[in-house]
Amino acid sequence: MRTIALVTQKGGSGKSTIASSLAVAAHEAGERVFLIDMDPQASLMRWFKLREDNSIAVEAVTPARLPVAIAALEKAGVTLVIIDTPGSDSPVAQAAMKVADLCVIPSRPNAFDLWASENTRKMVKELRKEYVFLLNQCPPAQQSARVEEGAKALEAMGGIVTPFIGARVDYQEAARYGWGVTELNPWGMASEEMQKLWTSLKRRIVKTGARVESKGKKAA
Repeated sequence: MRTIALVTQKGGSGKSTIASSLAVAAHEAGERVFLIDMDPQASLMRWFKLREDNSIAVEAVTPARLPVAIAALEKAGVTLVIIDTPGSDSPVAQAAMKVADLCVIPSRPNAFDLWASENTRKMVKELRKEYVFLLNQCPPAQQSARVEEGAKALEAMGGIVTPFIGARVDYQEAARYGWGVTELNPWGMASEEMQKLWTSLKRRIVKTGARVESKGKKAA
């Protein structure tokens, strides 16, 4: 089982929106997915109540219960856990980072989000966890200069995952109905972005697992 935590100290970066649509895309690709909602706003819990499909479960979990919950999910045969966290520097976010195989740091292409991303990166590095930046809510192509600047800034801080996620109506519409974008509009650009994002993140998680196993063998 692999665990992804969406973490950032900046609110409004789109963590819950990404988490829900990413979970659906991974489920459609064959993963047994479980969502953990650690954000006091409980956006994923509200999203789940709107769904008529219970193939992806969501549960609110406290930091104290998180390690036990992760262990129980692995025993139950879950293959992917995605954790949503609040947009703040808090014990909640740190607990999620500690159990994650990969921390995804979403950032919009503006100065305030990029500064917050740097602070989050420092926290993740202190915990010696694997991380990657995700550029989210990118403006239309005619404003691509700002996106390119944001991408360069994140790349300089330690790496960025592709594709970049656009500011598309499909993400908001899917959330309104308790869907992922691949369910709302399977042939849309947002759907393609989420499918490619899951492929990219899965590749990184596999590489992370291989490195961890290699280090374990050397230590033994």
